[in-house]
Amino acid sequence: MEIQTNFSLKNYNTFGIEAKAKQFVAVHNTTELRTILEQNKSKKKFVLGGGSNMLLTQDLDALVIHVDLKGKKIIKKNDDFVWVQSQAGENWHKFVLWTIDQNLGGLENMSLIPGNVGTTPVQNIGAYGTEIKDTFDSCEAMTIENLEMRTFTKAECHFDYRESVFKNEAKDQYIITSVVFKLTKRNHKINISYGDISGELSNNNITNPTLKEVSNAVIAIRQSKLPDPKELGNSGSFFKNPILLKSDFEKIHQQFPEMKYYEISETEVKVPAGWLIEQAGFKGKRFGDAGIHKNQALVLVNYGNATGQEILDLSKTIQNTIYKTFGIHIEAEVNVI
Repeated sequence: MEIQTNFSLKNYNTFGIEAKAKQFVAVHNTTELRTILEQNKSKKKFVLGGGSNMLLTQDLDALVIHVDLKGKKIIKKNDDFVWVQSQAGENWHKFVLWTIDQNLGGLENMSLIPGNVGTTPVQNIGAYGTEIKDTFDSCEAMTIENLEMRTFTKAECHFDYRESVFKNEAKDQYIITSVVFKLTKRNHKINISYGDISGELSNNNITNPTLKEVSNAVIAIRQSKLPDPKELGNSGSFFKNPILLKSDFEKIHQQFPEMKYYEISETEVKVPAGWLIEQAGFKGKRFGDAGIHKNQALVLVNYGNATGQEILDLSKTIQNTIYKTFGIHIEAEVNVI
């Protein structure tokens, strides 16, 4: 456990942005984490997981703590459910595949999402009609101030669309060390109603899909639309899908009757940000080494040597254009550093 100086973070963020950390250390268990925090109380700190949901726009004048805790196990089960604990540093996709191999249901629709397990509750990640909150049981976190461990229940996490307590009132106060998921052991609730899953299954003549077949369908869809960060720097969906009051949406819809939308409650509508960006003419466009992916307008990409600031500037141009065109504000899902 050695603290390194002037450390390149290019391989520690999925955008592949070149940025330096003033100091960097990887921790592999809670003992190491506690020691580092205790010995560096006065230093500014930055907690780094899989680097999949952030855009680095500058060097980090801080001690970057890379949470690299590994391990997963079943901690409890009954006739219907299994409670699985994963350490924060486990790769999310590999963890999902492991649960499927155990025939445990609930995470299959979130296959191939980049990042590590420990950051999934922060963002309440989701895909194809499911979110972390649907299977989340609890998580353990170390309090940065006093080094004590605390368990957060689902209710205490205040989950919302791409939101949690860790992005708001508890921001920068805790480091998540492990997460517990409550997964189905039998009578799995297969969800193929969202997006292209049912079509992908139909193309493969699958009418009664298994967990593995749903996962494979999601992987195939994501691979057809989303670039592999190892080949083309990106952070998945850059923007949130805007949620509008029905009364506001109806006025906009009159002007743009072809606009796609999903009703999410009696009073709210969700509009696909990707559709808005594509209609505004950005899909597939390139501005130097920063660009918008050709297959998915929600994804901003680094073609090689784009700076974080160049990608941020592009995102602001998109936001301004969408607002001027449709009167809708789209928010970044990615954390801008």
